[in-house]
Order: sequence, then C-alpha cells, then structure tokens
Amino acid sequence: MENENKQKAPIDLGKIFKTIGKNKKYFFIVLPIVFVLSCVYILSIPRYYKTNIIIAPEIENLKSSGSLGSLASSFGLNLSNLQSNDAITPMLYPELIKDYGFVASFWEVPVEDKKNDIKTTYFDYLQNHQKSAWWTPAIDGLRNLFGKEEEEGKASSSKKSTQINPYTLTKKQSDVVGAIQGNVKLSYDKKTYAITISVEDQSPVICKTIADTVTHKLQEFITDYRTRKARVDAQYYQKLMDKAKKEYEEVRDKYVHMADANTDVILESVSSKLEDLENDMQLKYNTYTTLQTQCQAAKAKVQERTPAFTIIKGAEVPMKPAGPKRMIFVAAMLILATFILSIWILIKKS
Repeated sequence: MENENKQKAPIDLGKIFKTIGKNKKYFFIVLPIVFVLSCVYILSIPRYYKTNIIIAPEIENLKSSGSLGSLASSFGLNLSNLQSNDAITPMLYPELIKDYGFVASFWEVPVEDKKNDIKTTYFDYLQNHQKSAWWTPAIDGLRNLFGKEEEEGKASSSKKSTQINPYTLTKKQSDVVGAIQGNVKLSYDKKTYAITISVEDQSPVICKTIADTVTHKLQEFITDYRTRKARVDAQYYQKLMDKAKKEYEEVRDKYVHMADANTDVILESVSSKLEDLENDMQLKYNTYTTLQTQCQAAKAKVQERTPAFTIIKGAEVPMKPAGPKRMIFVAAMLILATFILSIWILIKKS
C-alpha cells in the first residue's frame, strides 16, 4: 500500500520551480552563450526567396466510370486518371524534375539580377554565384584535399553546358543538377488537377525567372507528348500528298504535251493514248485531292490535341525572404537550451 501511495503521489511543481530558481545562475551563463552561437550560426546562412505558379492543364475528356466511379468517389478516390488514353498522366508530371535531361534544359537559361550585378546562365549562376555559410568553403577544401580530383579529360565548367550529356556528368555538374532539383518543386492536386510549381532561390528576381521558365518547359513537354502521334501522322500525310501531287503534275504535263503535239491528228492510236493519259491523270488527281483532305484533317488533329493551359496564379517577385526564420530559430534554441538545462539541474539536485 505504501508503494502504491508513493507511485500516485502528485508532482510537486513548486519544488521543481524552487530547485530551478536556486540554480538560475546556470541560465545566466548558458543562455547568453546559446543566444550568441545561435545568432552567429543563423546569420551565416544566406537568405532565400520563394515564389510559385499554379497552372491548370487541359485534361482529356474521360468516359464516365459509372457506379464504380461513384463508389470510389465516396471513399475520396478518383478513377478518372486510370481511364485516360495518355501513358503520362498529370500525376506523373512532378516526376519530371527527377529526370536529368529535363533539369539540364534549364542550364542555358539566361538569368539577370541587376541589384547583385549578375548576368549569366542559370548553370553558371548556381555554380559560381551562390552565397554560402562561412564554414562551407573550409569543408569543401577538406573534401577536395582528401577526395579524388576529377579527371581533366571530362567535361568541365569551362565548356558550354549544351555540349554536355546530362546523363554523364562530373561531380560538380551533378551538384548543380542536385541544386536545381532542390530549388524546384512540382506538386499535383488530385482533386483540382492543378499543378503547383515552387521555386526557391537566393535572388528574388532569378527566382521568378526560373519559375516562369519551368512553367514554359513543362508546357512544352506536355504539348510535345500530347501532339506527338498527331504530328507524326500529319508529316506522313504531308509526305504522301507531296508525292501524289508530283505524280499528278508529271502525268498532266505528259497529257498536255501529247495533246498539243497531236492537235490535228485523228489517229485512233493517238486518241487511245490521250484517253489513257487522261484517265491516269484523273486517278492521280483524285488520289491527290483525297490525300490533301486527309493531310488537312491530320493538321487539324494536331491543333485539337494541343492542350490549353490556364495560369491560376502567376509568379511574382517575392519581396520578403522565405527563410531562414532567424528570430524563430534563435527563440527555439533558447527554449531548447532552457528545457535541457532544467532537466540537467533537476537530475543533478535529485
């Protein structure tokens, strides 16, 4: 019974606060040190800005899923994407940022920040114009000292990035790709079908430039994929139409020349040849006009398959940095230090 009473005894908060109050000198020593170190750390980390664009791509008309779709919707599921004829649905668009080829298309994008006197390509900007904490060069120096140096025969930063195979990169180039993948985020809303493109950067102007560029590249990719088969068909019918037109013109010229050369000739053999040429010319003409109609229909199909994009929210030049949250960080470190120090005092004095 005595053991049970001891276990159920309430925590004496007054005693705890009294014990901590008697040892408040530790707080006057530790908290100023934590405050200074936290300020030094967080002030050394460069600030970054963030902007985003929300676009709504045109979704292909889908067939109704009937009772199964109604049942799935009651559980918050959407089966419409499973019924699309497209192999690449909007749900897969965020995966594009993982593709080195797609990321490499940003390398030669010209960026400019007049405030910081920067006018270069995005690749060079990320490689040579990024601010970093004061300890980062020291760590990189140690890595280069003990790490393996890149072979001189490989593509270097001095070469134009357009000449580099994005799937065969050096360590530095891979770091730039990783930086882009860290700065650019794509997300897809399954309910509204909207795609959100978020971009972080140390420059607010360049942040907006890259957000607009990613949007344009994504639209190009989607348009190219959706219209690829239709464009191939249009090119095929154009090729057949050009060939049929050439054959028709050749037969027509033969008929005209023969008719002109035999205007006053009434021989049956000549009449037969002229009739054969006329019939052949008519067949070639019919083939040409049919292919011309099919070619026009194929070109119209390209336009029909070209998706439309609605920008719900455009990218703006951010006025305030998105992070790091300096005051919140310092306050969190002080609270954490107070908590740890209080626990240490209670354990030590118990």
